[in-house]
Amino acid sequence: MDFISPSKGRLTFAETYEDVINYVDEEPEEQYRLIIGTDSQTHAGQDVTFVTAIIIHRVGKGARYYYRRFNKNYMHNLRQRIYYETYLSLEVAMMVAAKLAENGDSRLNVEIHLDVGQQGETREMIREVVGMVIGSGFQAFIKPDSFGASKVADKFTK
Repeated sequence: MDFISPSKGRLTFAETYEDVINYVDEEPEEQYRLIIGTDSQTHAGQDVTFVTAIIIHRVGKGARYYYRRFNKNYMHNLRQRIYYETYLSLEVAMMVAAKLAENGDSRLNVEIHLDVGQQGETREMIREVVGMVIGSGFQAFIKPDSFGASKVADKFTK
């Protein structure tokens, strides 16, 4: 599973993880948020582009992000897409959490940003997808607090 860094190009998952840790190690006294978010966009009624982003946010002092992007055959309904977005975020979050545990690193907690909110069609799915995330052991954020999905990942779905 490869990710793209705007400044470093294509990275393997291991290289992405190492870059995240190096970023934290540069200023270890700062506060960090490790965010995973996924968004999707339907194109011409044919297929859907999914983007999952990993964001390491140095609170108040910027961030770095990495993303993976791929297309999938058209998914016929929004519910299916939101569930799949949640699954993709959980998949990456579990990989990151496993790597943190493997390295004995307890400085970072993984949070998942979901592309659902109280406004619009997705409001009926909030309880379900938030439950999936919390049940998997991660913090869940929804719009307007889910910028990892609604801003960063969304930027690369177009």
